[in-house]
Amino acid sequence: MELDNFKSLWQKEDVSETPEISPEKQRQIHHPLERIRKNMRHEFWSTIILLPIILIVIWFFPIPFRFRLYIEVLVASMTLITVFFFSKFFRLYREIGNPTLGTYDSLKDLFHQFELNKQYYLSFYLSFVPFLVCEMIIITESIPYTKTYSNGFLSFYLLFPVILGLFGLYFLGNWWFQYFYGKYIDRIKKLVDEMKMD
Repeated sequence: MELDNFKSLWQKEDVSETPEISPEKQRQIHHPLERIRKNMRHEFWSTIILLPIILIVIWFFPIPFRFRLYIEVLVASMTLITVFFFSKFFRLYREIGNPTLGTYDSLKDLFHQFELNKQYYLSFYLSFVPFLVCEMIIITESIPYTKTYSNGFLSFYLLFPVILGLFGLYFLGNWWFQYFYGKYIDRIKKLVDEMKMD
């Protein structure tokens, strides 16, 4: 008897429909999403402006041609990595601007995108560790070699900044993401959790 009731309830339920979010809740969610988009635009344009400034400083700073060439290659490589990560970043930017964020499933997908972008963010910052190593090598190469600098000193001189840089970049990436995006993502999650309780 109970099995028949359960079957009839199952057939009546339309699983193809996803619960809609009320217009009022959509407006509440829209504000933190717009803040995230604004921060993304700000970060993108800041990076676009910063890269040429770095190149101009390199060109006008009096350094030997060989080291200038090394640094230009490093900056060009860093630019390629930045372009790759910004392409992922732009995909999320478009997704946030999507007007069809009216269902719980679309919000779940958006949270998944946020989580992926957090990982991209950390990967972006950690991808600069090899550049830090290369810069340390360039600096070491520019130091005139004398017998006072032993191999152990130079190894420590290279290893310590790399380890420090690795942890520093990881924590900087985490802090940066949380400050500019994480607090708004948390606010959206809180609103979604409140909707589930209703």
